Amino acid sequence: MKKLHLIFIAVSLVAIQASAAEKTTLRIGVQTSGTLDWELSVLPESSNFQIQAQPVATAEAAKIALQSGAVDMIVSDFLWVSQTRNTGAEFTFYPYSNTSGTLVVPANSAIHDVKDLAGKRLGIAGGELDKNWLLLQAVGKKQNVDLNATVEKIFGAPPLINEQLKNQRVDAVLTHWHFAAQLEAQGYRQLLDGKTLQQDLGIAENVPTLGYVFKQSWADSHKTALKAFFAATSQAKNRLCDDAALWQKTTIKMQFAPEILHQRYCDGRVNSWTTANQLAAQQLYSVLFNSNPKVGNSPNLAAGTFWIAD
Repeated sequence: MKKLHLIFIAVSLVAIQASAAEKTTLRIGVQTSGTLDWELSVLPESSNFQIQAQPVATAEAAKIALQSGAVDMIVSDFLWVSQTRNTGAEFTFYPYSNTSGTLVVPANSAIHDVKDLAGKRLGIAGGELDKNWLLLQAVGKKQNVDLNATVEKIFGAPPLINEQLKNQRVDAVLTHWHFAAQLEAQGYRQLLDGKTLQQDLGIAENVPTLGYVFKQSWADSHKTALKAFFAATSQAKNRLCDDAALWQKTTIKMQFAPEILHQRYCDGRVNSWTTANQLAAQQLYSVLFNSNPKVGNSPNLAAGTFWIAD
């Protein structure tokens, strides 16, 4: 009887090991100041994949990790994906969030519109080709304001940019949505968000500029695991939005996690990713290209920019 029990345990261990071996390991580059780790921490268990999160310091470091093969997937924007495809890379994009950058000013600021930024000091999270800065410039151009020429630009990491505003070294900041939400909770005023900027440019359909980025060939050979992962992340987002206690537990490491942060996070859920959304992304890309040729070497998104699961 004892011998049979030991055999049963041995067989069970082999079965468990075999099950683990069948899972696809997804190596994901996670920015230390980003939001991806929130939902990764509450992903439902899957028989198709397991996560290996690898911390990266910045968005640029994430891109380098992906390009070098150190990770399989990162969160980035479709503009960069199109740029790399035009240079021979095979990266592709699947939407992650509808929430993007936000323009924030002090509560008593005289800045009430994009044209009011002329002659002011603007803190920008990112660099010259940051998607939010490109969007803002395009809106300015539509209003006959050359922001690139008339604004004093200060580029930097989001935490630094927030401090610049608090210390009155800049008049406004264009920063990542979760840093903007923390400013709002402290009395600062949101002037424009990414969705409003897109609407100002005449983009009717919602375009998620942030998405998961990975190699096309890798995706095609791990399609089952990848589709299961995307379904799981959608479930994780819904859990975080529907369960206040889980949200608080997940964000407890943050020094400051106001309710508005929760609201903005949930507003960013991608509820549809249709042909209409992808055509709107092409329209947005064309507008940005016409506003700033540095966006890419073609007025059209590169073929294959968006990953099609089926």
